[in-house]
Amino acid sequence: MWEELKLQFYQTFILDNNYMYFVRGIGITLLVTALALVMGIVIGLVVAIVRSGYDLQNDGRKNPVLGIFNIICKIYLTVIRGTPTMVQLLIMWFVIWAGARSTTGNLIRCAVITFGINSGAYVAEIFRSGIMSIDKGQMEAGRSLGLPYATSLFSIVIPQAFKNVLPALGNEMITLLKETSIVTVIGLKDLTKGAMIIQAKNYQALVPFIAIALIYLVVVMVIVKILSFVEKRMRINERRT
Repeated sequence: MWEELKLQFYQTFILDNNYMYFVRGIGITLLVTALALVMGIVIGLVVAIVRSGYDLQNDGRKNPVLGIFNIICKIYLTVIRGTPTMVQLLIMWFVIWAGARSTTGNLIRCAVITFGINSGAYVAEIFRSGIMSIDKGQMEAGRSLGLPYATSLFSIVIPQAFKNVLPALGNEMITLLKETSIVTVIGLKDLTKGAMIIQAKNYQALVPFIAIALIYLVVVMVIVKILSFVEKRMRINERRT
């Protein structure tokens, strides 16, 4: 048994420098995750501001323009959260990106846009819940000091909401990291694809797939530690103020 495991370990990492599939794969996985998360936060923040801004208006003074944007945001949230991520990725590559060359750059851009749009729908609800959790008096206090609505929102409400939703954003980042493994369906050589290539070369699945599971686990644990540290620092700063 041990001899067999040693052979599989050699074939998985040493033979033909197969370890480079893992090195390049984790790089692409982290790149797609980071860029998609940034895109998702931007989209999610915009959608959250539109939806919470509409909900916070007085019933008798609803802005019709904001109402139209609110409807568009609701449709976006319904469609994205109601369809599988893999289906969205397949549509993005084989329909919207139809005819594009299967270069690494094109595949990465397609994956980032798909996951960014998908993540934005979930981040929007996270931010919206955070904004709605802040007492209305915070906004009213800012307006009473003569601050414009946008300044009060971005300087007073959103910083407080961000502290409240940081754990949820961390969970979204972890979920996004693991979901990127499905980019193998369009041919992007991420971490999972690297393990599949090694398995196809050596006809051995145990060590390659256990290896990527451990790599994902280590990365997630590092992210959890970083988020825990950031949360503690924010709590300390909050006590000082």
